[in-house]
Amino acid sequence: MNTPKWLKPGLYGALVGAAALALIGFNWGGWKTSGGAEQLAASRSSVDVTAALVPICVERSRTDPAGTSKLEALRAESSIGQPAALMKTGWATPPGKDNPDIILARACLKALAITAP
Repeated sequence: MNTPKWLKPGLYGALVGAAALALIGFNWGGWKTSGGAEQLAASRSSVDVTAALVPICVERSRTDPAGTSKLEALRAESSIGQPAALMKTGWATPPGKDNPDIILARACLKALAITAP
């Protein structure tokens, strides 16, 4: 079988062009694999869920009968111990869950503007 002389360079050009297109698309074009898209979606949904739960945490701190003393105790804690201390108050426990959430506790501390001494 006789193949045209232009076929071999044409195939090489198509192969190099496809590789360049994939490289540019995935690195700078914003293309994602399904696994990368799932990771991005999980990360964004976690941030959104936490943002939605922060007002509940703040409201619990305001309606807690011992809220003032708990806030003073939180302010007395070191910045490293504050999230754990807030979790002990029960304010950082999402509705319907049994255990507090550390990410929610940190976001709630930020919303309450509590700073360590």
